[in-house]
Amino acid sequence: MKIEEVKALDDGDLQVQLDRCRKELFTLRVKTATESIDNPREIRSLRHDVARLLTERRQREIEGNQS
Repeated sequence: MKIEEVKALDDGDLQVQLDRCRKELFTLRVKTATESIDNPREIRSLRHDVARLLTERRQREIEGNQS
């Protein structure tokens, strides 16, 4: 997920995407502990997506307080 895609989401969709990424990350971590996964880089990619989503959510929160 690129930053342009994140910025295009509204607040509700942003939270939905964040929840989806966190669930998928949890599932991959559990799967890694119990068996091998096909693409270990996927965990890193999901962590970056979660960080992008959280950053955008925080930026919107700050902009809302400044107005």
